[in-house]
Amino acid sequence: MSFQAYLDNIEAKTGKTPDQFRQWGVDRGFSTGQGLAEGMKAGAIVAALKDEFGLGHGHAMAIVALLKGKNS
Repeated sequence: MSFQAYLDNIEAKTGKTPDQFRQWGVDRGFSTGQGLAEGMKAGAIVAALKDEFGLGHGHAMAIVALLKGKNS
């Protein structure tokens, strides 16, 4: 599955676009908007995504990659 396919599936499940997840990451202090916040670990982000949005591990890791700066 391509990265874009992951993002499309996440948007279908949550109703949130990649830009909305980028803003979510900034609002939560997980990212700076250009990468992960200093000292931030992927596990904390994954746990929050699973809890708040019901994402599985693979989809949550796609959002972590997005927050790290991977382009959609």
